[in-house]
Amino acid sequence: MDQNSLPPIQTTARDDAVLKALVGFVRAEALQPGERLPTERILAERLKVSRNTVREALTRWEGLGLVERRQGSGTYLKAAVSPDMLHMPLTLAGGNDFTSLMQTLEIRRALEAEAAALCAERASPADIAEIERKLDIMEQAFRTRDGMSSEEDWEFHQAVYRVSGNPLFEQIIAAMHELFHRFWEHPLGVRDFGHASFPYHRTIYECIAARDPQGARAEALKLIATVEDDLKRGAAKLKLPSQT
Repeated sequence: MDQNSLPPIQTTARDDAVLKALVGFVRAEALQPGERLPTERILAERLKVSRNTVREALTRWEGLGLVERRQGSGTYLKAAVSPDMLHMPLTLAGGNDFTSLMQTLEIRRALEAEAAALCAERASPADIAEIERKLDIMEQAFRTRDGMSSEEDWEFHQAVYRVSGNPLFEQIIAAMHELFHRFWEHPLGVRDFGHASFPYHRTIYECIAARDPQGARAEALKLIATVEDDLKRGAAKLKLPSQT
């Protein structure tokens, strides 16, 4: 890999300039999704900016689902990039209140159901095997850690989004990652939050493997319904105003 193809930056708009330079580098090197980017140190040296500036730029790409950071391995390209690509930032309400969680759940319901249906239509045998592998890991974590399997759960759903064939599913879901994770961190005091959704991961997979889009959509909606029930249970426990 010729690092000289990444020109140094001389500008005050460092964050946007770094992103543009990274796009140019990826295209110049013909990097494909799945390939590893240079280290933050090398990128910083070539761009003549701090490693923190590079890290912030990569964090923005990660939030858009364009790269993946793997502990101890590096940063990998997840999607094709181009100079004219558009960024669609999301502004989400903060807090751990019932209303913000329900609003997020409404979005997840739409994404989850359609992605599962498309996945059932488009998954290759290799894709199905990978989704099953992620499912097995999630189920093992759930059973051995008393239901604490948020990261493994997330990986399973990401695999479904990825196989849907529409990169926007994964990018939107990645942008909402932080708020979605509150579903697994005992929101509103519900300690067994998400446990009722556990069996539906397996039924979603079975519908995908059977090439049954309608079944996959229906099972995904059942999964989200259990999450909604948990949220409402928590709201009632804390005597919070809830939507009807």
